[in-house]
Amino acid sequence: MASRTIRRRLHHRDVDGKKHEHFVSSEADGLNEPLLGRNDYEDKPLEGETLSDILDEEKRKEQLHWMFIFSNLIAQWAQWLSNLLLSSGSLIGRFLPFASGTLSGSANRALLHPLSPLQEARLANLKQRLEVPFDGSCVEHQDALKQLWRLAYPERVLPALKSELWKDMGWQGPDPSTDFRGGGLISLENLIFFAKMYPEAFQNLLHKSDGKRAEWEYPFAVAGINISFMLIQMLDLQSGKPTSLAGLRFLDLLSEDEMAFDNLYCVAFQMLDAQWLAKRASYMQFNEVLKSTRAQLERELALEDTYSVKDLPAYNMLKKQSS
Repeated sequence: MASRTIRRRLHHRDVDGKKHEHFVSSEADGLNEPLLGRNDYEDKPLEGETLSDILDEEKRKEQLHWMFIFSNLIAQWAQWLSNLLLSSGSLIGRFLPFASGTLSGSANRALLHPLSPLQEARLANLKQRLEVPFDGSCVEHQDALKQLWRLAYPERVLPALKSELWKDMGWQGPDPSTDFRGGGLISLENLIFFAKMYPEAFQNLLHKSDGKRAEWEYPFAVAGINISFMLIQMLDLQSGKPTSLAGLRFLDLLSEDEMAFDNLYCVAFQMLDAQWLAKRASYMQFNEVLKSTRAQLERELALEDTYSVKDLPAYNMLKKQSS
């Protein structure tokens, strides 16, 4: 009973540890958050509530709604002003050079100059990968899932596509295809890439080999899907051209490494596990650890003289595990 309760709690929270983020998604946001449902029952009146209480709650919700609209308008206006100031042909940008000082040199250059043909091609290819949902009825997707099993457990017999044995890898149920919702096929590709390129680090995380572990550990495969989704959000990959600092720095990495997203995924997974052990976290704290992992990644991506994923300080942890 305790295990099912904990699993349900993780299922209903988002990658940043907040609830009900769906209303902030834009129409261009083609992905739904993985492993996340809405707690619709939380909006129902509680027993003992008076009409006055309900009306006050509705008034509060309306105020929050209008605050959200106004904050969005302000954010859009600020983005427009920022683009104006940073425009290479803008007189304002020339007379107010300090306007670009909040970004690092490489990020500022990415705003001022168009992408190179190589960056354009690699970003377009990555976005095509993001658009492919996982289809449990597709033979190619089934084969990819089987490949992941063989990489994870080379000595074990391959189970049926629906089997309780898949839970050993950290899927929530006997059918892994139900866990891909917002992650899409790319999250499975990320796991396969990790297993191939950094097999020792992959096996250590899969089997939770390092450190003193909590009684309730994070599920390996499900965590991997959430990491893929977190990176997509953090790098602003669903917009026409990334505008976040992390997204702009990622474009630099992409120009040096076509598989920069997959390599960054492996670093993020290793970083999450290190944060997990440092915080002595348990299942219920997964979203808190994922949020701190994102913050650390953003800090490392903001460092100067970072030209590839291998230049990130956290990459040393991954390399050490695989050496």
